[in-house]
Amino acid sequence: MNNILIDEFIDHAIREDIGDGDHSSKSCIPTEASGRMKLLIKEEGILAGLEIAKRVFNKLDASIQVVTLIEDGTLVKPGDIVFTAEGKVWSLLQAERLVLNIMQRMSGIATRTGEYVKRLEGTSTKVLDTRKTTPGMRLLEKAAVKIGGGENHRMGLYDMVMLKDNHIDFAGGIEKAVHAVQSYLKENKKDLKIEVEVRNWVELEEVLKVGGIHRIMLDNFDIETTKKAVEYINGRFETESSGGITMDTLRDYAECGVDYISVGALTHHIKSLDMSLKAY
Repeated sequence: MNNILIDEFIDHAIREDIGDGDHSSKSCIPTEASGRMKLLIKEEGILAGLEIAKRVFNKLDASIQVVTLIEDGTLVKPGDIVFTAEGKVWSLLQAERLVLNIMQRMSGIATRTGEYVKRLEGTSTKVLDTRKTTPGMRLLEKAAVKIGGGENHRMGLYDMVMLKDNHIDFAGGIEKAVHAVQSYLKENKKDLKIEVEVRNWVELEEVLKVGGIHRIMLDNFDIETTKKAVEYINGRFETESSGGITMDTLRDYAECGVDYISVGALTHHIKSLDMSLKAY
């Protein structure tokens, strides 16, 4: 995880929330008052975001003492206490909502990912996230996918070439697009994997003819056609299924033999995990 980007995210979140001061706390809590809080789990799920939460506390007040009782990746249940935090009350209250926002969302993503991973048990298929993330929170959300047992597809537009339908249409077809990418990578001395999205059997045959890529995405292929496509590709390239795949159809696609299934819902159709920070 890129610590510089995480620190920038936390700095922005603090500025966004506190502005010119936490007037609620300042108006009724003595400046030097100290206290303790505990993170209480109120819903079953997979815990994620603890390490980011500790960085929030440290950013606001390095003197806050956090004692970890449960680690990220653990299956938690109502009543579990994840950590305790002790220090200046002003600092604890300023951190409260930021910590909860981060941990609730990350835990929700990890929990949802874990459900997909469990559904794939016994197959060789891995579940991937996408770029359908909350602006500014991509690193955190993709970290949560990993904690939940999933895999990251790519972090952004910079660490892999992915030729989707619009790229192919604007470039004038698969062959022109792939050859242009290969030339670009060679000229710019970049070592990036190439993935090509295909929308039908004609495009699949074209990309197999062109070659020189690493993965083929079978976009919106039904289950029967996916199975035929995987057999036809026959291990020459990695395969990925995408588009409209639900929890109900996930295993059927996996049993077609695809290497990966990408699921945008891992990060953008999420219910946050219920938890609270309470004084004690």
